[in-house]
Amino acid sequence: MIEQNGHEAVVRMDERDRMKDMEEQQERIRKNVGRIRNKVVVMSGKGGVGKTTVAVNIASGLAKKGHKVGIMDVDIHGPNVPKMLGIEGKRLEYDEDGMIPITVTENLKAISMSFLLPDPESPVIWRGPMKIGLINQFLGDVQWGDLDYLVIDLPPGTGDETLSIAQLITGAQALIVTTPQEVALLDSRKALNFARKLNMPILGVVENMSGMLCPHCGKPIELFKKGGGERAAREMGAFFLGRLPIDPNMVICGDAGTPMVLKEWDSVSMGPLFEIVDRIEKRMG
Repeated sequence: MIEQNGHEAVVRMDERDRMKDMEEQQERIRKNVGRIRNKVVVMSGKGGVGKTTVAVNIASGLAKKGHKVGIMDVDIHGPNVPKMLGIEGKRLEYDEDGMIPITVTENLKAISMSFLLPDPESPVIWRGPMKIGLINQFLGDVQWGDLDYLVIDLPPGTGDETLSIAQLITGAQALIVTTPQEVALLDSRKALNFARKLNMPILGVVENMSGMLCPHCGKPIELFKKGGGERAAREMGAFFLGRLPIDPNMVICGDAGTPMVLKEWDSVSMGPLFEIVDRIEKRMG
């Protein structure tokens, strides 16, 4: 009986310690996130719509305009943000205040699971609780400092990562990325409804891969149709931020690790990209 009571006392102490640790972490998250003026959660109902490309270019475009920006890569199983920013292979540093994010440009910082892996090809074989724990660390232990914008690149769908971000970050706004074809639009509507069920404001919808120009004759080709994202936004009562055409230069820039908005060249996507960035600025104040 004495041993049983002793065991119960130890269990209760362990539980109190865990609760105390959770409360302290929540307080760190509250303070850290409180120093960020605007939070943009980039999400999609399905994969393959160019969500990370959009997130990277939006973050880089805001930074180019002089804002202090952080980008948080929460696609734990497929962290591609470092590749597209040219910082793949970097390793995190730590001090007594926590993790130091990787500096991309003067105004842009980044954090990603990729910085914790031994090499870019290492798989992440984690269940939900471990992923949620990492997200808590990214929000509470990374030294973001004072930011104008934090752009959060989520994995596709509405799983653990998306739910955790929606519940942990007060005032975050959802940016939905879709492509024009019906199967993508169906999933984007699910993402919109997901955000609304969790009382997350909808920043707007971006229609990616919206037509292309023939490289030979210059005429538009509606490869995946066109206008579906705008129509879905209108039907769902969401703001339409703009459309981005299929652009080979966008692929070249992503593979080279330099976001297109940081390039000084004239390309079919440059104008639409900066229009979307401008609309985000105006809508978020």
